[in-house]
Formats: sequence, structure tokens, C-alpha cells
Amino acid sequence: MAAAAKLVEKDCDAIDINLGCPQSIAKRGRYGAFLQDDWSLLQKIVTAMSQAVTVPITCKVRVFDSIDKSIEYALMLQNAGCKLLTVHGRTREQKGPLTGIANWEHIKAVRKAVSIPMFANGNIQCLEDVYRCINFTGVDGVMSAEGILTNPALFEGINPVTWEIAMEYLDLVEKYPCPSSFIRGHLFKIFHKIFTLEGNNEDRELLATAQNLNDFKQVCIRIRHKYLPFHEGRIHFQDDGMTRCGFDLILPPWICQPYVRISPEEHTQKMELCKQQDNAKRIIEDPDGIPISRKKMKKLRRYLRRPTKPDAVTNRKRDICTNDVCPNPCGIKCAYQLCKKCCQNKCYNEDCFCEGHDCRMYKA
Repeated sequence: MAAAAKLVEKDCDAIDINLGCPQSIAKRGRYGAFLQDDWSLLQKIVTAMSQAVTVPITCKVRVFDSIDKSIEYALMLQNAGCKLLTVHGRTREQKGPLTGIANWEHIKAVRKAVSIPMFANGNIQCLEDVYRCINFTGVDGVMSAEGILTNPALFEGINPVTWEIAMEYLDLVEKYPCPSSFIRGHLFKIFHKIFTLEGNNEDRELLATAQNLNDFKQVCIRIRHKYLPFHEGRIHFQDDGMTRCGFDLILPPWICQPYVRISPEEHTQKMELCKQQDNAKRIIEDPDGIPISRKKMKKLRRYLRRPTKPDAVTNRKRDICTNDVCPNPCGIKCAYQLCKKCCQNKCYNEDCFCEGHDCRMYKA
């Protein structure tokens, strides 16, 4: 880490260590939020990097369930040499559908404990949230992640039209090229509300398969052509309830707006309901009303897929090969009631033919 810091020392004003990533890949790679279990290692990393370079070393972290432990964690990083701390008010378990609300109380407590500059992260959906967060926590600045992706003009305090901000972004991409996967990801975030409407499935598919800058621009042009008459008021837009967003604020889908998840409690209830419905579908009973296990059901389905064999074949007893020294069962259609190997030997030695085994081995 210290060697990596020295490589970029002359090209930046500070070096940030991301200790907040909660993704599974971070767990497998032992980095991000999963390093918060090894304080001694983190202390060595921050100290080594601070001593190796002249630019400040900063850290971004997530909180623990306990406020006291979160404070102790922040003080450890400060003492190790961290010059600025960004605190995300969620634990590493709060991710995806279980993200929930960030806890500003934790951030406020950490702010009072540390003496270095500090930023807050979490619950920033609009510019007013920035001011509320600063006033409540007393931090020196605010960081936004998901909010700024869905509305890149968040810190300007406006909600721009999606196709305008998207085209502005594509102009920057033209000037500073980047991989198409990066572009696709950003545009999906900007157009996230529009793509929840079924009528835009074709545009969504076009964006998903876009390969170059012209394809990406074509998506913006198509969406602009479709929604500009609504934006200008020439056509009335029928709100079907999909554009409603917290506090009864209604923003049309072509306007950049926050991405609002359902609460973790709602998600858990929804998953439980889906599980119950799935289990109900799987329960199959026999004629006596006894549930059939999945293993038995699998065997029954496999049996039903087999073609029905003639009675003469299915009822025939599998006799042992008539060769006294062979313990193998004889072939069902063998003319000599031998197993395949014995039948091949007989046909070869006696210049005979078995239609059942299709043995045509004659001596030269």
C-alpha cells in the first residue's frame, strides 16, 4: 500500500483508502469494509502510507452497530495518521435491498470525538439534505454516492431533464474516453425512472446492447423525442402513480430524481411471502393426501419421461450369461443367451452371427 501510494504521490493532492465497500468481492479479497475486523493491520497500513508520502492519507469507513465502537475505530485511524475521515452512517450489512436509512447519530458522535476534518455520507437525495446533514452532525463536508448518480446536478440544487444531463455527460466522454460499460452504467442510473415504464423497454434494450458513442446518443435522442412534448406541456402526461416519490413530491419520469428503495422490513416481508408461495407450489400430495418429497417427485418425473417398454421386454427375467465362468447378465436379445463380451468371442471363434449384439466378427 505504501509503495502504491508513492507511485501516485506526485499526481494527486491526497490518497484515500476506501474501507467502506460492503460487496461480496471485497469479502473474498479481504478489503473494503471487511478490513474493519483487523484493526492492527489497518493501523499498520495507514501509518506506513502516512510515513511514505508527503500528501495526506484519508479514509472512508462504515460505522459499527455500537456508537462507542465506531468512535474507537475512528480514533484508531486518526492516531495512525489519517488526515481526513469520511463516515458512511451504515453498517457493512446494510447493502442492496437491506440498505435502509443511514444513522446520522453515529456520524454526529464520531464528529465530536475526532479532531481531524470529517465528511458525512448517507441519506443525501437533494441539496436540502446536504444542509440538514451538516447542521445535525457538525461535519465539514458531505459526500454523495447513489444520489449523485441518479441526479448529477444534485449539488447545484436542481433536477435537470434526463436527456440534457445525459448528453452533457456524453460530450465529456467524447473528450475523455472511457469503457462503454462505464457509460452504460451511468446512463442506466440517469434514466432509471424512465426505464421502469413498460413503454420504454425497447429503449432500455437499445442501451443495454449499445456498443459505441453514437448508440448511446441515439438512446438520448429517442427519449427526448418521446418526452419533450410532455415536458413542454404540449401533451398532458397521465401520472399512474409510478412517479410518486417520498413526501408526496411528484416528479415526472423524464426528470432526474432520487432512487428510493423499499424499506428492509418491506423487503423481508416480500421475500417471506415469495418463499411461502414458492413452497405452496412445490407441495404435491399422493392419492392418500401424504406430501411427496422433492426427491421422490424428481424420480417420478424421470420415470414418466422414459418411453413405455413392451411387456415382453420389461417382464423378461435377466438370466446370467450361459458361459459358466462369466457372472454377467446375458443380453436381452442375444441369440445365445450370452453377455456381449462372451457373444463376441463365440461369434469370432465359431464364425457365427448374433443379431441381438450385432456381432459380425469373422475370422480372416
